[in-house]
Formats: sequence, C-alpha cells, structure tokens
Amino acid sequence: MSLKPHKNHHKATENTQQPEQKDHLKLLEKLDNEFRYRQFHSGPWKFIISLLAISLAAYQLYTAYMGPLDALKHRSLHIGVIMALVFLLYPAYKRASRTKMSVIDVIFALLSLSITGYIFVDYQGIIDRMFIFAPNFWDLFFGGLLILLVLEGSRRIIGWALTIISILFLLYAYFGNYMPGLLKHSGKPLEELIAYMYLTTEGIYGTALAVSASYIILFILFGAFLNRSGMGQFFNDVAMGMAGGSTGGPAKVAVISSGFLGSINGSALANVVTTGAFTIPMMKRVGYRPEFAGAVEAAASVGGQIIPPVMGAAAFIMAETLGKPYSEIAIAAILPAVLYYLGVIMIVHLRAKRRGLLGLPKEELPNLKRVILTSGHLLIPIVVLIYLLFTGRTPIFAAFFAIVLSVVVAAFSKKTRMGIRDILKAMEDGVRAALSVAMSTAIVGIIVGVTTLTGLGAKLTQSILVLGQGSLFLTLIYTMIASMIMGMGLPSIPTYIITSTLAAPALLQMGVPPFVSHMFVFYFGIFANITPPVALAAFAGAGISGGDPNKTGIQALRLALAGFIVPYVFVYSNELLLQDLSHWTETLWVMVTSIIGVIALSAAVEGYYKSQIPILLRLIATAGALTLIVPGMITDIIGFALLGIVAIQQYWKNPKQNIQIKEGI
Repeated sequence: MSLKPHKNHHKATENTQQPEQKDHLKLLEKLDNEFRYRQFHSGPWKFIISLLAISLAAYQLYTAYMGPLDALKHRSLHIGVIMALVFLLYPAYKRASRTKMSVIDVIFALLSLSITGYIFVDYQGIIDRMFIFAPNFWDLFFGGLLILLVLEGSRRIIGWALTIISILFLLYAYFGNYMPGLLKHSGKPLEELIAYMYLTTEGIYGTALAVSASYIILFILFGAFLNRSGMGQFFNDVAMGMAGGSTGGPAKVAVISSGFLGSINGSALANVVTTGAFTIPMMKRVGYRPEFAGAVEAAASVGGQIIPPVMGAAAFIMAETLGKPYSEIAIAAILPAVLYYLGVIMIVHLRAKRRGLLGLPKEELPNLKRVILTSGHLLIPIVVLIYLLFTGRTPIFAAFFAIVLSVVVAAFSKKTRMGIRDILKAMEDGVRAALSVAMSTAIVGIIVGVTTLTGLGAKLTQSILVLGQGSLFLTLIYTMIASMIMGMGLPSIPTYIITSTLAAPALLQMGVPPFVSHMFVFYFGIFANITPPVALAAFAGAGISGGDPNKTGIQALRLALAGFIVPYVFVYSNELLLQDLSHWTETLWVMVTSIIGVIALSAAVEGYYKSQIPILLRLIATAGALTLIVPGMITDIIGFALLGIVAIQQYWKNPKQNIQIKEGI
C-alpha cells in the first residue's frame, strides 16, 4: 500500500535523487519482503503480470458498482489472483534471480488459480457437502493445497514471523490432546481442519479476507489513483509551505507530511522511506542529530496508522468486526490521534528551540498559495469520500465514487491529468500494493479459524485475567505487553486482527466496552513498530539518517510517549473517544485538560519549555501532566497545581540565565 514517487516530479529533482532512491529501495528490501519483487521491464511476463493485476482491479471496481458474487466465490477469486501474482512477482529466496521467472513459481501460480476454479466449477456441490460437513477427496485436496500456498505466499511477501505463528496454530489444532494444562483440547482431525479452513467462511475465507476483497482493495486503489495524480507531492509541498520556515521546520514538515500520507498508506515502513528520503536529510541539514531525525520520521509514520479517514485500512476491519458504522470508528480515532501528533510535534518544536535550530530559507520553500491553487483540487475526492462515509454511505460505494471522481478531478489541470495509460498503471499499482494486505488477511484467517475451532481465545483470556488478579490496571498492562509482542514486525491489519482476537477479550471480561478494548489493543500493536528490539519503522529511519538503530528506536519511543498513555486514558474515560456527545461540556473539558497535559509531558520529556527545566521540576511536570491527562476533577486540580510550580520557574527565571543555557547547548 506504499506511495511511490510521483511521475510528475521535476527532472532536476529526479536526477539529483536517483542514487539516494536506489539506496532507500535497498533499505526497504532489507527490512521488508514486500519490496523484494521481480522486475520485468518488457516481455511476456511483464504483460501477463500487468494483465492479471489490471483484470483483478477491473473486477473489484465492477463488483463495487454492480454487487459482489456469492461470498465464497468472491473471496476465493480475490485471493486466488492475489496468490498467483505473489508467486509470479516474489522469488522463493533472497538470492534468486529477479529478472527471470521460475518454472516452480509458474506452477504455484496456476495451482492458486485452480483452487478458485474448483470452487466455481463445483460450487453447489461444495455448499451441499458443507451443509452436512461431509467433504469429499477433491474438497480436501484443494483445501490442503490452499493452506500450503497461503503459508508459502505469505512467507515470501510478509516474512517468516506470521508464517511460523500460523504453522504453530495449525499444529496446536491437530495436537491439542498433547498440550499441557489450560491449553489442552481434544485435537482436531486433519480432514476437519482442512475443510474448516477452505470450505467455510470462518477460516481462510473469513471476515478478514472478506474486508480485503470488498473494502480494503478499493481504498488501496483509491490511494494509487491519488498518487498517480500527484497527491504525494502535493502533501509534501503543503507541509513545506506550512511549517518549513518555522523553528526546526524540516522536522515539522516530516510530522505533517507523514501524517497526511500515513492516513491513506497501510505501511509504516514504506511511509518512512517515501517521506523520509525527503525530510530526514533536511532535518540533518538544519542541525538535528541523525538518531532524532530518523525517530521523528518513524514516530510520525507509525502515527499515520491511527489517523482517520483510512487508519491503514484497519478501521474497516474494526467496523466489520464490531458491527459498527465506519463513521463511529473514525470519529472515535480523531482525538487520540490529535493528542499523539501534538506530543510528537511539541517535542520537535521544543528540541528546536532548545538547540536554536532555524527553519529553511524562504527561497527554498514552495509558495503555499500557489500550491493550493495549482493542485488543491486533488483534495476534492478525499473530502467527498469523507462526506459519503459520514453520511451513511457504504465504504464500498464511497471508495468507488471517490476513485471515479479522482480521475475526473485530476483532469482539471494539465499537470495532474491522467490518460488511459496512467489509469491502467494506477490500477496495476493498486493491486500490487494490495498483495501484502490480502495475503495478511488470508493467513490471519488460519489463526482466527484455529482460535475459534479450539476455543484458544477463551483460554488466553483466562490466562491474562489470572495474571491480572482482578485488577483492571494490571490487566491493561499485560494486554499491552501481549499486543506489542504480537505486533512485532507485522503490518497494521494482521496486527489488529490478531490482537483483537487473542488479547481484547480479556478486557471485555473486565467490563471494558468492546470498541474501547479493540482500540486499546490496536494502538499498542501498532506501536510495536517503534518499540525496540523489533522497531522496524525506527530501523528504516536509522537506515536513511545513518544513525544508530537502537538509539533511534529509543528516541522514537520518547516522541511517541503520549501515544502510550492515551489508550489507558480512554479506557478509564470514554469521553476521549467522543462516544457520548450528550455531555459535551465534560467531553470538552477532557479535551482541554488532555491537550494541556500532553504539552506539559512533552516539555518534561525534552527538559525545556521557555528555558531549561531542572530535573526535579521535570519530575513535577511529568506528574502534573499525567494527572491532567487522567480524567477527574481531583486529578485536574492536582495537575494544574503542579504545573503552576513549573510555570513560575519558567516565566520568572532570569532572562540572562536563559540565554546562557541556550548558548551552552
């Protein structure tokens, strides 16, 4: 779901950045399997891959307008073509040729399509047999083949982590009678396990894949069309015009542009490299240290996964899982996302003030007014998309209409206009960007299916509750740790599905509302990307900045500290999720105190506001910030009192001493 550099970049810029872009692509290949694909610049394989991708995009757009096929047919066709493309594009191992096709991979691609073909050919027979749960030989043959191909395809494009987890879950389902204690179950026969995964909508063809085949791919296509029209460059130019000239401007540009792109981009890693290639060198140039520059980009890119309207596409799976309208998910995510980004940008600002870092010269900045006049029309499809979603239209209709509108609106200007070739390329790019997401939802279907089939979810819930000893706070801590472990090295969508299936039920048992529980585990699963030792987004930022990866990860944690506190707050105070606006005064007060608390926390973390903050006052500021963020009249009074002590020191301090401290840094 990555946004690649736009086709209309100035030639001078392209020429100066080509070597750097190649280095950044190598970095992505090292960190993310998704970018280790074969490259065919011409010939029959290029045509076949393009034809498959464009055909799937055309099918998805057609069914979005006309309505999908029966569930099993629709989902099997979606993942069948996706798997065929994965085997044609992704070699079996790192050192395999990326310019030649393997015979084995062609066979795997054909087998992937044959699985779908079998469902279409014998659809009624399959339905009849599954009604009495009596699969025949061919049901089991193609079912076993599907499981093997999903595991192998996921290994190639996502990596070993999710593949190994899925294999362990399958082994657990089969050997359940050998498991110790709480984990023990009767064990599932191989025939039952295969049939459940292949011929029902509870396994591989479950809810997650359903959302991929209906909502997610359309929004990824929408992002590809926007990118083709120049939206990525527009976001960068707007961010530069807004903040590039301010104190420490390049770091603020990184936060704003990464937030913009991250809201429609499902890969934090790709976001780091796409925007970081532009922003990190600028940050270093004005005086930010390499580790801090990489951390800013990592924290901002990961935060994009929690920003409406798309939230890395996880919002749509959350809406489907909880049976809630998308608009409720998006509204609830607004304030926590604002607090997260406020914390990041405040630390960036205070670091710049503390070190006396300036913005970029005016002559290097784009004219914001001119940028909006020449490319501002590209925002129309996004505005219309949000309007349609919030007025009750289905995500499928909204995404389809926004895609069509993006082509129409782009035609308003010669600079952004798309011809037939651009439209076909956008369709191909969109499907190729959806490969990892679709494979993630397919393989996660194995995990969810085993969890349902064996009752494992209830057992893990019981384990967390036992560790929590009846304390909600302890249960939250253990759930947070479990979510971060499960989210290590995974994209946002499988992270959400796994954590909501295995960790969220523990919070439900403690009386936390379903939506709040799901948001809590989603946040901490996402933050695994900036939490050492497997902080992939931070490592990508360090790869571009040249800084130490672990130090970059620690800096990213500091920047994202508000994000680690906010989920605890909305568990204890649902007002932060804007769930009940009937008591709007209470909601407004929670918003105000939370914003002040996040600003104070940023000052405490950075050790600077108007001047250097001594260590004792930093501790007082931290305590004041936390008590303000935590809802309650008593905590608010304590918080304001503690921050008042810090304010007196900051505003009444000797001005000469402030200057000396600033010059000494």
